[in-house]
Amino acid sequence: MKLPSLTRYAWLSIAAAIATMLLKSGAYLLTGSVGLLSDALESLVNLAGALMALAMLTVAARPPDEDHAYGHSKAEYFSAGAEGALIVIAALSIAVAAVDRLLHPRPIEQVGLGLAVSVVAALLNLGVALVLLRAARTHRSATLQASSHHLLTDVWTTGGVLVGVGAVAVTGWLVLDPLVALAVAANIVWAGGRILRESVAGLMDAALPDGEQCVLRQLLDRYADQGVEYHALRTRRAGAHRFVSVHVLVPPAWSVQQGHDMLERIEADIRRALPPITVLTHLEPLGDPAAMNDQDLHRD
Repeated sequence: MKLPSLTRYAWLSIAAAIATMLLKSGAYLLTGSVGLLSDALESLVNLAGALMALAMLTVAARPPDEDHAYGHSKAEYFSAGAEGALIVIAALSIAVAAVDRLLHPRPIEQVGLGLAVSVVAALLNLGVALVLLRAARTHRSATLQASSHHLLTDVWTTGGVLVGVGAVAVTGWLVLDPLVALAVAANIVWAGGRILRESVAGLMDAALPDGEQCVLRQLLDRYADQGVEYHALRTRRAGAHRFVSVHVLVPPAWSVQQGHDMLERIEADIRRALPPITVLTHLEPLGDPAAMNDQDLHRD
């Protein structure tokens, strides 16, 4: 099954990153708030992540070839990992700026206009994040999921900054601005770490989620009344694509054609239940001792 091109979502993310970066930079220039500066720096990371996402989604959409028989969908995890790393780098930059502002406080100016500009940027990010999140769930894209979570983190970041800047305007306590920026940096590190963990899990060929494995087992169990059993069920996910292998045991009196026809039915059922998926089945006779010795992950 050919995977749909998801690059249009990357272009949407790029456009949103440019727009919000300009808006937040303007808010920083108006107010001089280091909190708003931290918000603008994260938008720069959003842009870098969106450009990386565009490149990797383009690669992931390529069909299998002689050198990549299982496709290119793992490229998505490189994008997610790179975005996670960029988020952490941005957090460190924000922390440095915040510490400098703690040591050298500065008053905040034109608070109302600066906050209004930041609110517009946050609403734009929220809208794009929800679009990307819906697309990520529909197409099971690691790249779009990382991008959507990053933008949602950005929305929460902006909310925290707005609270901090507003608190400075009300109380006059300049220290609140860099303290909020440090809290923002810590939140960004947490989000970046989560994205990095998820990308590493994909690159390490983690099994399909429990819910999808349950679907597979229920499907295979339906053939028990026909004298068919199974074992050595193994799964993995690469980007939007799934892979499953399973050994199917049939009555030894069956002909090769009967066994082959059964495998074709099982593979078709799996492909319908969890698309897109590549299914590899292995036919074995029930009661054969050799067939029962290959259930472990590593066979001697």
